[in-house]
Amino acid sequence: MVTSRTILDVHILQTVPPSNLNRDDTGSPKSAVYGGVRRARVSSQAWKRATRRAFEGLLDPAELGVRTKKVAELLAARITALGVGLEEAAAWQAAADTITAATGAKVAPPARKAKGDGEDPAPESQYLMFLSSRQLDALAALAAEGLKESGGSKGSGELKEFFKGKENKARAREAANTRHSVDIALFGRMVADASDINVDAAAQVAHAISVHAVEIESDYYTAVDDERKEDEPGAGMIGTVDFNSATLYRYAAVDVDRLRANLGDGLRADEPAAEPVRRAVEAFVEAFVMSIPTGKINTFANQTLPDAVVVKLRSARPISFAGAFEEAVQAGGDGLTGGHVAGACAALAAYVPEVERAFGAVTEDSWVLRVGERTSALSGLGTEVGLDELVGAIGAAVSKRLTGSAG
Repeated sequence: MVTSRTILDVHILQTVPPSNLNRDDTGSPKSAVYGGVRRARVSSQAWKRATRRAFEGLLDPAELGVRTKKVAELLAARITALGVGLEEAAAWQAAADTITAATGAKVAPPARKAKGDGEDPAPESQYLMFLSSRQLDALAALAAEGLKESGGSKGSGELKEFFKGKENKARAREAANTRHSVDIALFGRMVADASDINVDAAAQVAHAISVHAVEIESDYYTAVDDERKEDEPGAGMIGTVDFNSATLYRYAAVDVDRLRANLGDGLRADEPAAEPVRRAVEAFVEAFVMSIPTGKINTFANQTLPDAVVVKLRSARPISFAGAFEEAVQAGGDGLTGGHVAGACAALAAYVPEVERAFGAVTEDSWVLRVGERTSALSGLGTEVGLDELVGAIGAAVSKRLTGSAG
């Protein structure tokens, strides 16, 4: 028996002028060889972070998480706000004890940051800890309960004893593993010391690659000292910065069923069961489409928007169409206008139907957002929409499928 799934594929063509979106360890734009030629590359991590940052303007802060080593400071502030009457250092320790109980992670003051006056800095986790705002609130409430129950005010020892109880430790673990934020549900979470509270990512994001061959160029620059006298030769500073320009193919997929499992149904009692997933999917699509990594952005101001977006809703596995560009697009090839956008759109428009026909890859719904005549070849791949229509239509389609499956 074939199980129907709900998979969202997002395909984007985006042109960036001279830029350095994502640098390697030498400061040069990242690249990769594909189809036998060197391509521009922007790592998936860079675009996922840009997408997460874009969530801040689209979602309520309560629906987002924080990924940091400074989790004890964040939790301590919440514990203190509950009126437990702890001094700063005691609140830090209470937070550290709570996090250790919830995740098994060691949380201690980093020796390399010890203060000159002999005071320890705030405790930190040994690796980045990803917790939702709701999880931090729940852990703070549990810590306050433990302090009140033990009558403690030092924040050390009392909570350790409190969490030695199996029930209390289980409650701490549950608090860290329920009511995940949208970004945790989409991008996943790994907790090295407690694999049972890991979260499998619902979204996959590919490394963006250029549809054509790319060469890295260097900009030689000088900076003049504003106070330089006329008889003082030379520049105050000289240097070089590497850059490239490219038409990128970007791809992401969202397993809506996994997203639903991660988020849970009806996070608020006053909303339909599918509403959290709908809100998360809409936010992801808009954030992924509109975001751009900020590497060297003040230097290059490469603030472009996509030339074209194709979104497909499927009932089976995700499908990337990177294969359309295995043969590098040539500028002005096949009699098309100069540049790479028209050629990329023509290649994608020809490749998609062939893949779907050959493999019986059924598309439940398909939408196209495009700009200008150069992208006209894509018009047959789906219903043409603007951004607001695209986001709304995707949310409605996902909600309908989930509601239907629930029923």
